[in-house]
Parts: sequence; C-alpha cells; structure tokens
Amino acid sequence: MPLGLPDAITACLFDLDGVLTSTAVLHRRAWRRTFDDFLVPRGQEPFTELDYVRFVDGRPRYDGVREFLASRGVTLPEGAPDDPPDADTVHGVGNRKNELLEEVIRQEGVAPYPGTVRYLEAAAALGLDIGVVTSSANARRVLDAADLSRFARSLVDGVVISRDGLRGKPAPDSFLVGARELGVAPEHAAVFEDALAGVRAGRAGGFGYVVGVDRAGQRDALLEHGADVVVDDVAELL
Repeated sequence: MPLGLPDAITACLFDLDGVLTSTAVLHRRAWRRTFDDFLVPRGQEPFTELDYVRFVDGRPRYDGVREFLASRGVTLPEGAPDDPPDADTVHGVGNRKNELLEEVIRQEGVAPYPGTVRYLEAAAALGLDIGVVTSSANARRVLDAADLSRFARSLVDGVVISRDGLRGKPAPDSFLVGARELGVAPEHAAVFEDALAGVRAGRAGGFGYVVGVDRAGQRDALLEHGADVVVDDVAELL
C-alpha cells in the first residue's frame, strides 16, 4: 500500500495534538504554567519536560493532574467539573489548564502539520476510513480551526471519554470506540500517536499497526512502548 501500511489496514485512527496539529506545544506550555503556579508557592520544584512525558502527555486532563501531583506526593480533593480555575481541587487545577490553553489558542491560532495533511489527503483518496481519537476536550474546535474536520468520519475526544466513562490512555478504550464507530476491527486499523501513553493504548488494543510520531526526540521510547514504526513526520510513510 502506498501509505506505508500493511495491506490488511482499512482505517486510520489519529491522535490530535502532536500528530494532526502542533497544539501539543501549546498543551505543554499551558500545563507548565498551571503546575508551576501551583507548585512554586508551595516550595516545590517546577514542572519539567520529563514530568510532561511521564505523567501528562496523552492522558485525559484530570488523569494528568492526579498522576503528576501524586508523583510529587500531593493529593487534592476531586472537586467537581464546574470548579473555578483557582480551586485547589483536581478539577480546579485541570480547569485552570484548560483556561490557559484556550487563551493561547485564541492568541496564536492552530496550524496542522503539512505532512500529515498530505497523508490525510492520500488516505482519503484511497478510500481509507479516518477517525480522530484524542484526550482533548477542545478537539472539535481545534479540528475546525485547522480545517481538518472534513477528514474525520468519527471523533472520540475528552468529552466522549468523560460522558461514557471510558478509561483514558494508556488504556485502549478510546481507540476501541473509535474503531467501532468506523465499523472496523482493531486488527484492520492503524493508530498514529506521538505520546507514549497513546502508543501503549494502541498496542494494548490489538491494533494492526501502531505508528509512533516522534515530535519530542523519544524515538527509542516510542518503540519500547509498542510502536511498529517511528517517523519524524507522517508524510515519510507516503
């Protein structure tokens, strides 16, 4: 197949941030500011890039808050989804991050990766089904802003994950729902992911091919977590 995939693959499931769009960089900045504002006044070390990769990247927002704060020995009450962003709760901290992210998106906009757009166009031309699977609750707005909604036949995002009580990545639940929405068995779908948690989810779900997209210099780690192939840009598969 000219898409660099096994012949048995009939559908592609793409993560959003870092695979389709460059918004992963914006997420990292929003997380860093959120956690630094929380940690530094409490005498803790600032949030690091390694913290992002290990505890936050690819996970649903509130899972990321719990995982990272637990790594620093901090436990907060859960709170409620409508907690204000200054509340010292899991939901409050997560809502602060989302507020900051939306501010950055308004100021800077959203750009898709040109190589990924070329790949989406080639996949659509060959009749492959395309879905987007992401932990982001802002996915629909980001896809619209990047003019990528036209490619996605299905979308499983943070809103769906929360609504349906799905386990977030690295559990495979969201990818399995994405495949089901496209009417394809996992073994006939390829997963495209830049996050270690997402690659683990694709492997755990028994998907036919897992493509690791290395945007952060973690090629070896992507392979170790289950990627069949790792590329710097999705267009390399064309």
